[in-house]
This record gives sequence, structure tokens and C-alpha cells, in this order.
Amino acid sequence: MPDKQSALVVGVDPGLGWSLAKRFATEGMQVAVAARDEAKLAELIKSEPRRAIRAYGCDTGQGEHVQRLFERVAKDLGDPTLVVFNASSFARGSILDLDPGEVERVWRIGCLGGLMVGQEAAKRMVKQGRGTILFTGATASLRGSANFAPFAMIKFGLRALAQSMARELGPKGIHVAHVVIDGQILSERYRAAAADRGPDALLDPDAIAESYWQLHQQPRSAWAFELDLRPWVEKF
Repeated sequence: MPDKQSALVVGVDPGLGWSLAKRFATEGMQVAVAARDEAKLAELIKSEPRRAIRAYGCDTGQGEHVQRLFERVAKDLGDPTLVVFNASSFARGSILDLDPGEVERVWRIGCLGGLMVGQEAAKRMVKQGRGTILFTGATASLRGSANFAPFAMIKFGLRALAQSMARELGPKGIHVAHVVIDGQILSERYRAAAADRGPDALLDPDAIAESYWQLHQQPRSAWAFELDLRPWVEKF
């Protein structure tokens, strides 16, 4: 069994997920990153060869994929003491036109997947009497906007899941928290728009990752359940 603590980030792309992985690796953790496209993750890891990060393929909408992911990570790195569910999918449209099948598909990835990842993490952490499970939310976690019913359903459900888990698992030594990302995350796609809006107008993924790390580090005498993050210019 490896001596170092390990972290698992589920739902990794070049944005927030990758910033989380790098931040945890900086602290000396062995980090597992998971997404549906394992090849793309491997390319990200090649860009940071000095960091202890491993890639795994996983479709969070499939229970057998999630179970196999945790089994592989445990074998390679040991059971994770920090797990982040950052996976999501997106569909939008008028309530008059939404395809229930498509809504179910995105719900399975972004909400049911959170349950399955949280469950697998909890089973292992309860045995150790410690651990942190973090869920990535959005503005839609708190407000359902017109034409965004599927996304609101996912994020409302994920927040409710996190609340229930926090109340059940806190007394067992497991810190469960939910992070509301209220604003647009800076990426190459939006870099030009960010420049037009001024410095720090979008959420820096590395800055978000720092907040996740601080949640993991919190003493249990003062655990936070929810962080609400937004740029200083964002109206709310």
C-alpha cells in the first residue's frame, strides 16, 4: 500500500478539474484523474511530467465504471482520502421541447454519478474514520433559470445529495462540502472576453482549486459545508 495520501478528481478537463489535480499534487499527494476520454487526460499529464498524476477512464453515468475506477485507484495509489466530484453534462431548451431521454442522460452523468462516486468514496473513508468529499456546484444549484431546467435539476439534486451526506457522514469523521461556482471560469475559449471585461473578471481555475484545498485542510471543529465563489465584479 502506498505511503502517500491520494486524491481522486472525477470529471477532469483542461479547466477546473486539471487545476484541482495540479494543486493536490503540489501538496505531495498522489492524484488520480478520471474522465470519459482517458486519452485526452494522458495528453494533459504529458504537459506536467514531474507531477504524480495518473489518468483513468470513467463514465460517471455507469455504476460499473465508477466501481471499477475506485478499485483501480485503490490498487495503484491506495484508497483516496480526498475525492472531488467535478463531472457534469449539459442540456438546455424550452420545457415545451425538452427530450426526456436527453435529460435523463445528462442527469445520470451529473447527478446520479455524484451519488455513485460519493457512495464509493464514503464506503472507503468510513473504514478509515477520515476523508473529504467535495462536490462542484453552480449558480444553477440555487436558481433554476428559464430554458435551463435540465442543468438546474442536476445541480439542485447534487447539492441535496451533498447536504444529506454531510449530515450522515460528518459524525463519522468525513468532511462533505459543496462549492457553488457562481460565474464563468476562465479558459482559452473565454480569454478574449475576459480581457474586454477587465482583470479578474472571470474565475481563475487555479484560484478555485486553492479554495478546494483549504476545505480539505479545515480543522473538524470548524468545517464548512458550502463555499460560494464568484469574481469580485460578478453581480448576485
